[in-house]
Amino acid sequence: MSENNSLERQEEYTEMLRDILPLRYDTDSPRAFVHTYGCQQNVADSERIKGMLEKMGCTLTEEKEEADIILFNTCAVREHAEDRVFGNVGALKALKRKKPSLLIALCGCMMEQEHIADKIYKSFPYVGLVFGTHVIHRFPELVYNAVTTGRRLVERGTDDGKIYEGLPIHRDGSFKGWLPVMYGCDNFCTYCIVPHVRGRERSREPGIILEEAENMISSGYKEITLLGQNVNSYGKGLSEKTSFPELLKSVSEIEGDFWISFMTSHPKDASKELIDVIAESPKISPHLHLPFQSGSDRILKLMNRHYDVERYMEIVEYAKKRIKDLALTSDVIVGFPGETEEDFQCTLDLIRRVEFTSLFTFIYSPREGTPAAKMHDPYTHGDKAARMGELLKLQESISAKRTAAMVGQKYRVLIEEQAREGILNSRTHGGIVVEVQGEPELIGRFMTAEVTEARNFILRGRIIG
Repeated sequence: MSENNSLERQEEYTEMLRDILPLRYDTDSPRAFVHTYGCQQNVADSERIKGMLEKMGCTLTEEKEEADIILFNTCAVREHAEDRVFGNVGALKALKRKKPSLLIALCGCMMEQEHIADKIYKSFPYVGLVFGTHVIHRFPELVYNAVTTGRRLVERGTDDGKIYEGLPIHRDGSFKGWLPVMYGCDNFCTYCIVPHVRGRERSREPGIILEEAENMISSGYKEITLLGQNVNSYGKGLSEKTSFPELLKSVSEIEGDFWISFMTSHPKDASKELIDVIAESPKISPHLHLPFQSGSDRILKLMNRHYDVERYMEIVEYAKKRIKDLALTSDVIVGFPGETEEDFQCTLDLIRRVEFTSLFTFIYSPREGTPAAKMHDPYTHGDKAARMGELLKLQESISAKRTAAMVGQKYRVLIEEQAREGILNSRTHGGIVVEVQGEPELIGRFMTAEVTEARNFILRGRIIG
C-alpha cells in the first residue's frame, strides 16, 4: 500500500469513528485524555495523536475520570519512567470497572519492547490497545479495530522506514512549539534503548519543515524548537542533500519576530559550520545542549560514543569563542558499568573546565536489550548516589557563580507562564529562567528584563521599558 493510500485509508477510518464513537459512549463528543511521558519527541508525537482524536470527533480533557478514551504515550529511556507508567496504568483498573466501555491505550517507546508489551498484555487485561512508535499514522485504524471487535490489540515492531506527513496536529502551546526534523537514531550507544525503539534515522524534507515553520510563525509562535534524536546527522535519505546547519539557517531566514532552538546535538557530529550559523543569526538561541555523558575516554569508548574528551573540548572552546552569551548544557551519566573513581574524577575535571550553565544528571539505568545491561558492574547504587551528590555539589557552585554574574544585566526574555500570584516565569534567549513581577496577560510576549537577584538556580528580575 502506498503512503498516500495508507493515509487515505486512515481518513476513512476516522470518518467511520465519527459515527461509531458517539454511539459507543452515548455522547455527541466523546472525551479523550492523553498523558505523555519522556522527551520532547514524545510530546510532538502526542500532539499528532491528539490531532487525530479531534478529527475522530473527540474532545480533549485533562481529567481521566471523565474520559472515554485514555492514552499514555510512554518513555523507555530510564527505569523510573517505566515504573511510573506501570503504577499509573494499575490505577486505571477502577475506572475501567466503573466504565466498561472505556478504551485504555498505551503507545510509545516502551511498547516497542517485546518484554514490556508482553507484561502489559498479561498483567493489565483491561488495557485494550497497545502500539509502538512506528504505527502512529495508523492510530485511527487501530482505534476502529479495538472498538468494533472488542478484542485486545497489540501492534509493534513494524518499522517501514517511512515518514508519514500530513497528520493533523493539536499543538499544546500557543507561542512555543515543537517541530520534528528527523526521527530515529543510528548511533547505538551501548546504554541507550532509543535506536531499538525509534528505528533508524530518517529525515523530513526541508521544504515540508520550512512550510510548517512558516505556518507556526504566522500563527503567532514566538519560539520553535527543532527536534531530532541527533539533529546534527539530519539529511540522510533526502532527495536533495541538506545539512542541519543549512536547514537551521533557512528557518532563521523566515520573516517574523521569533526564536529558534534545537535539540539534541551529538558531539561526534557537531561541526564548526553549526556553531557559525548559531553565532551569525540573532534568531537562533545561543544555547547548545551537547551531551558529554562521561569525562573518561575509557568510559566513552565503552559507551560507543565515537568521540573523546579532546574532541569534545575542541567543540566547546570553538563555541565559547564564537557565540556571544553562550549557554552550554549537557547530559551526564554517573555509574556506568565499571566506572572507577578515577573515571569519575575525569568527569568532575571536565565539568570544572567547561563550567556548564546547567547539567541534566542521571544515575545509570540498565535497559534490557542494550550491550551495557550485560556489562559487569561491581558498584552499588549507594556508591553511585554518593558520586552523584559530589557532582551536584560541584555544579551548584558553578551555577551560583554564573547566576551571580548575571545580576545587573538586561536580557530580552519570553514570558512563559505564571509561577504564582503576581510572579511570572520568563526565559532568556539562552534558556535561563528569570522570575519577574507581572500579570498573566504578558504571557507569550517578548519583554526586556533586568536581573536584580540571584539565588542558586533562581534568578529574579524586573521588567523594564
